Amino acid sequence: MPSYDLLLKGGTVIDGQRTPRFTSDVAIADGRIAQIGGGLSESGAKRVIDAQDLIVAPGFIDLHTHFDSQIFWDPYCTMSGWHGVTSVVIGNCGFGFAPVAPEHRERAMLTLERNEAVRATTMAAGMPWDWVTFPEFLGSIERTPKGVNVLAYVGIAPVMTSVMGQDAKGRAATADERKRMCAILSEAMDAGACGFSAQILGENSVQRDYDGTPMITDVMAPEDLLAFAGVLREKGRGVVQMIGAPPELFEQVAEVSGRPVIWNALVLQSDQHGNTYGSYKDRLNWLEESNARGKRIFGHAVTCDMDEQFSLDDWNLFDAIPSWRAVTLGDVPERIRKMNDPALRRAIREDFDRYAELRKVDPVAATKAGSGGLFLAIPDMWVAEGRTDAGRALEGRTVGEIADRENKHPIDAMLDLAVSESLRTVFFRQFPRNDPEAMREVVNAPFVLPGISDGGAHMKFLTLGCYPTDFISRLVREHGLMDLEQAHWRLSGYSAMAAGFTDRGFLREGAPADILVYDYDALRVLPRERIHDFPADDWRLAQKAEGYRQIIVNGAVTFEDGECTGATPGTLLRHGLTT
Repeated sequence: MPSYDLLLKGGTVIDGQRTPRFTSDVAIADGRIAQIGGGLSESGAKRVIDAQDLIVAPGFIDLHTHFDSQIFWDPYCTMSGWHGVTSVVIGNCGFGFAPVAPEHRERAMLTLERNEAVRATTMAAGMPWDWVTFPEFLGSIERTPKGVNVLAYVGIAPVMTSVMGQDAKGRAATADERKRMCAILSEAMDAGACGFSAQILGENSVQRDYDGTPMITDVMAPEDLLAFAGVLREKGRGVVQMIGAPPELFEQVAEVSGRPVIWNALVLQSDQHGNTYGSYKDRLNWLEESNARGKRIFGHAVTCDMDEQFSLDDWNLFDAIPSWRAVTLGDVPERIRKMNDPALRRAIREDFDRYAELRKVDPVAATKAGSGGLFLAIPDMWVAEGRTDAGRALEGRTVGEIADRENKHPIDAMLDLAVSESLRTVFFRQFPRNDPEAMREVVNAPFVLPGISDGGAHMKFLTLGCYPTDFISRLVREHGLMDLEQAHWRLSGYSAMAAGFTDRGFLREGAPADILVYDYDALRVLPRERIHDFPADDWRLAQKAEGYRQIIVNGAVTFEDGECTGATPGTLLRHGLTT
C-alpha cells in the first residue's frame, strides 16, 4: 500500500494546464505529487485534508518582486506568501545586491532606499552580507530558511557599477569593461541565475539613485545591453526582464539573445511608479506583431486597482520632476529646509502650473511629463492621517479643498501641512478604477502575464502583493473576465513557463507539491493595515488574505487558515541546474 505524507481528499482540481476541472484526490510524498486520482486510500497517509467543495490548484508564481533583502528576515516573502504565492523571482528591474564589494555595501543599500523605498537601516539590520559575488549571494539565499521557492535574475545595475564605477553613468563600456561584465553574467548564469534584468527609463527616470541621478541602467548604451543579451544566446537559456526602453530595443534584445523577454508594464492608466507606456491597445498589438515576427516578448500587466498612501519623509515617486526632486534629497531636516526655501518652492509651483496648462491642450503629453499624472493629481489627494490637532482636523479633505480654503496654491497647501508635521502627514491618492471590459481584453490577450506585485518594494505606499487573490476573487468571481481554468494557467503555469520554471506552476504526478487549497466563495483581500514587523523597528503597509485553507510548498503546509505554521520548505531554484 502506498505511503503518503499528505492526502487531499475530494477537492475540485484545477491543474494549471487549462484542463477542465475535475474532482479528485491528490497524494503527496517526499515533497512531490505522488498520485492524482479518485478513491485513494487514507490508511497510508500521515495526514488527510478534506478538500470537498474546495479548490485544489497550483501555487502562484510571482514573477516581479524585489525580495532580495526581505528574504533574509521574512522567509515567506510576505505579502506574496500570504496570497498563495509559492515561488518568487527576485532581482527585477536591474536592481540587486551582487556583485557588491564590502566597501560598497552601504552605497548599494542607499541606492535601493531611494529607488525601491526600503530603508537602508532596515536592510543593514536584516541582511547578513556574507557574499561579494553573485554565486556567493545565491549561496547565502540557499542557506537561509525559506517558506517559498526563490529564482533570481542578475540585476545589471550592480554588475555595471562593480566594473565601471558609480561615475560611469551615461557612457558606453570600454571593450575590456564589457568583457568583464559579460564574464560576471556568465558566471552568475552558471551558478543558477535565470537571466538578467534592467530598468531603462532614461534621464527622466522616476526610480532614481540615492543622489538623485538616474540609475546606471537608465542611461546605459544599447550596445552594452545587447552584449548582455549575447551571453544568454551563448548559454542557450534564460529570460530577460526589462522596464522602459523603446519597443525596438526590446525586439533587438529578443533577437540577439534568442530568449524570451518580459516587458514591463502593461497598464490601463499608469503603473505603480506613475509611468505611462502609451495605449494598452497599441501595446497588445505590438506584442502580437513582435511574436509573429519570431520575437518572443511577454507583456506583464498590472491587474490590481491601485491606491497609494504616503508621507513626504519617504515618498520618491515624483522623482521625474526635477524641481520636486531638488527638495526631497537628503534627510528629513534637510528636506524641510529645502521645502521652506522660497525659490525652490516657486520652481515646484511653476512646474505644476506648466503641466496643468499642457494638460488643457495635450492631456497625454501632460500625463507622461507629470510622472504619469501623479504630480498633477496632487489637488485630488486627501489627508488620510494628520499628526497634529490641526492636521487631524483636515483628515478627509483634499489638498485642493485645503488650498481653496486657505487661498493657497495646491503645492503650498500640501508642503505647508507636511512641513508643519515633520513630513509625517499621510496623503492618499486613489487611482482611477480599471474598466472591467478593458481589463478583460488585457488579461485574455495571448502574450500577457498577469499581476505585478513589486513585492519587497514601495511597501510604505503600495500593497500590490495581493494581486493573485484579487485576480481570482474580483476579476474572475465578481467580473467573470475568464474561467478559473484560464486564471490558474495565467497565474501559475503560463507565468512559470515564461520565467523558465521547468516543473512548477501546475499539478502533475511527479511535480513538486506547490499547492493551494482554498474556498472560492470565501476568498478575499483583507483591508490595508500598517504592520511594525521589519528590522530596525521599521513598518510597512500590508493586506492579508482570507479563504486559503492551506498553502503548501514542496509538500509542507506553510499557512493554514491564514496562520503561519513555521515550516520553511522553500528552496533556491538554480535555473538550468535544479527544480
